[in-house]
Amino acid sequence: MMLTRRTLLTRLLAGGGLVGLGLAGGYLLRDLLRPGSQPSGMMGGGMMGGATSADMSGYTTLFNRHTELRRTVEEIHGGVQTTTESDSPDLAALLQSHVSSMYSHINRQAEVTCMSNSLPTLFHNAPRYRRQLIVTDKGVTVTETSDDPHLAAAIRAHAQEVSGFVRDGMPAMMRGMMR
Repeated sequence: MMLTRRTLLTRLLAGGGLVGLGLAGGYLLRDLLRPGSQPSGMMGGGMMGGATSADMSGYTTLFNRHTELRRTVEEIHGGVQTTTESDSPDLAALLQSHVSSMYSHINRQAEVTCMSNSLPTLFHNAPRYRRQLIVTDKGVTVTETSDDPHLAAAIRAHAQEVSGFVRDGMPAMMRGMMR
């Protein structure tokens, strides 16, 4: 089969575009996954703006080991009660540290920007919803509620996003990036 010049150029351009997209995505992932780094350029000072190096390292570990986590979400009046646990003691400790750190950020209204559509709403409305963290032997149980139906919906949406992270790991985060 003989290729015309036009067909060859079209295929080269398409291939070059795919390579470019792959490189850009690879650089974004590299910056996100590099322990201790603060990725630049996206979402206000970084893809995870406001997160510390320890937070970033923890996120990476949680994404990489998502298959070792299990999670339940129960919708309750005004919000959710979730339990996220692992049989691995180091991962259970990381879950406990992660949620505690996130609540600390929320209580200080020190927003952590990430690939979540619901988390900004929770940060901006921190005084308007209730949060309770119970540390379990294997992880955490969290109860979050609000009397405001719109905020209760954001709480539930965030619980579903986190469940996606637990179920799918990094691909769920990447889907959030593409929204």
